[in-house]
Amino acid sequence: MSATISATQVKELRDQTGAGMMDAKNALVETGGDIEAAKRLLREKGMAQAGKRAGRETSEGIVLVTVGGNVGALAAVGCETEPVSKNDEFVQFAEKVLETVEAEGPDGLAALEQERVEKVAKLGENISLRAARLEAGDGELLADYVHPPANKIGVLVKLKGGDPVLARQLAMHISWSAPSWVRREDVPEDVVAQERDIYLNSDEVKSKPEQAREKIVEGMLGKRFFADKGGVLLDQPWIHDSAKSVAQALSEAGAEVVAFERLALAG
Repeated sequence: MSATISATQVKELRDQTGAGMMDAKNALVETGGDIEAAKRLLREKGMAQAGKRAGRETSEGIVLVTVGGNVGALAAVGCETEPVSKNDEFVQFAEKVLETVEAEGPDGLAALEQERVEKVAKLGENISLRAARLEAGDGELLADYVHPPANKIGVLVKLKGGDPVLARQLAMHISWSAPSWVRREDVPEDVVAQERDIYLNSDEVKSKPEQAREKIVEGMLGKRFFADKGGVLLDQPWIHDSAKSVAQALSEAGAEVVAFERLALAG
């Protein structure tokens, strides 16, 4: 005969685990009312559910960023649907992720894995975590930007020289233009070679005189790859004045990009 489970036992287990009422009651029934065994069972079931949901896309969620003193932290906490992204428990967990990254860096996320699994089990959706952290040295400043209203794209930027207004403008630019590298020399040689081959073998270039093709390809690389969205930051048109490149805008202000981080859940 199954053990009789009291409301007090269910409440105690729920308080300790955050599990739903029926999940808590069923776990206690399965374990004969043993609170510790029921906690283990709930964790095991949570891990199993998290495993099943691990491959699901997490394009919803929230990106949070903070800059305090010489440390900036960025966290992208993804889920599957918009309602869960606005759930108080999900948002509180996202804030905890950000605080952890600020204090310990991305490696600190490992300590939150068990809690992430528990949230997956409780909220019924896959939850993904990505994070970045930057520290500013002497003569450097940090700026952050999260693109409203969805808060799905966030940026941290570290600048040498310039001022906070310029640094924030640059963070906004990075949010929109999604560069992959700071400067041309950061782009792997094999990536450039692949792009060059694509242009060289295109009908557009093959229709031109052979002696002019190399020059045409270099021009195409500059405009369609390096300066394009997703390309090289310094080559891109400055979104605040498209007549200038980012490199020109920074040079005029006596500023230099040291590093940036961009995390996006969508877009």
